[in-house]
Amino acid sequence: MVNSFNSRPEILWRQVWGLAALLAAIIFSWMAYGFYQPKILRKLEFVELASWLGILQGLLAAVIEPLIGRVSDRIQQRLGSRLPLISVGVMLAGLILVTVSLLVEYSLPLGIRWILPVLMTAWVIAIIMFRGPAIALLTQFAPIAELPQANAILVFVFGLVAAIGLMWNARLYSMGASITFLVGAIALILGAYILRLFTPKHVFYASNRNQITAKTPTALLILIFVIGLATSLEINLLLSIFPQELQTQLPRLKVEFIKAEILFVSAIASVPLGEWTAELGPNKSMLLGLGTMTSLMALTLLNDNNIIAIGLILAFGVSLSIVFISMISLVLAKIPPHRAGLGTGLYFGGSAGGTALISLLIKLIGIKSVGAFLLAEVAFAVVAVSIFLTKKISVT
Repeated sequence: MVNSFNSRPEILWRQVWGLAALLAAIIFSWMAYGFYQPKILRKLEFVELASWLGILQGLLAAVIEPLIGRVSDRIQQRLGSRLPLISVGVMLAGLILVTVSLLVEYSLPLGIRWILPVLMTAWVIAIIMFRGPAIALLTQFAPIAELPQANAILVFVFGLVAAIGLMWNARLYSMGASITFLVGAIALILGAYILRLFTPKHVFYASNRNQITAKTPTALLILIFVIGLATSLEINLLLSIFPQELQTQLPRLKVEFIKAEILFVSAIASVPLGEWTAELGPNKSMLLGLGTMTSLMALTLLNDNNIIAIGLILAFGVSLSIVFISMISLVLAKIPPHRAGLGTGLYFGGSAGGTALISLLIKLIGIKSVGAFLLAEVAFAVVAVSIFLTKKISVT
């Protein structure tokens, strides 16, 4: 499997795997946080806040992500590396998790219980401090044309860890919030250490001086945010609504298992799809993945055969893998390397906004399967138009 990933010798594979280690730690700690946040808030009698805090944090991330990305670009230009910002973010996130792990063990007085929601929000901001800048390192680990295959490693790790977390959440979280958060903090620090160990400064690809002075049109930056938002809408609709629809066709399977299978297939599919998407190009592969996903949603609504339902789970996983591989490659290919942090920040900011929007719609009005399909079609059309418009904009 590793040899499949290593078929492009010009990619700095050791550094990409180091980044994948940090990503695995982020996913684990994020899933632990997402699992325990509402439970902790309800225990503290913040019942209404438990249902709204995630949405508010998503909207906050939509604003903060691009700002942090821009800061990371400036640090990159001044210090020659994004690693200092990444290290600070990891240390803050780890420290906050350790603090929360200690506080949840005690019965906090009513007057200071608010400190836990504040710390949780601070943790989200700390994760934002280094997630986007870390992904932006891909431009220094691989030539632009090879970004999809380099990103395929990250997709493999993301899908695998997320699927395991969903299938084994009872085992993973049976040790309680305190121990889980402590493990998450250790994982983040260990992941950052592996990344630094695998990433000596002298191995970075140097940026072209013409690219450093290139100006990025504001319209392009807006379109990247829109692409992130619309793509996130479609992905969240798939993972939030359609596992339930498939479960009605496969009643013996739990919804969590179906969602985990989709993510697991996306991880496995990234092995052969990385090189293929590099040859196809991120624009075409992104549209292919999202377009296929919307078509599969329509088939799911029409299907009543359990064998076909299994095929739909596999096909959803493959299409999701194509989208995951393509999305960061698409952004980084359109942005000069010296603004890679801003580009990833805008994309992740749009993605956070899309996630918050879907959560808000589900909470306020609910979303049925047919409505989810129609909204996904709109999201796909928005991405298609946005990609077309980015082709008309040149970086000068």
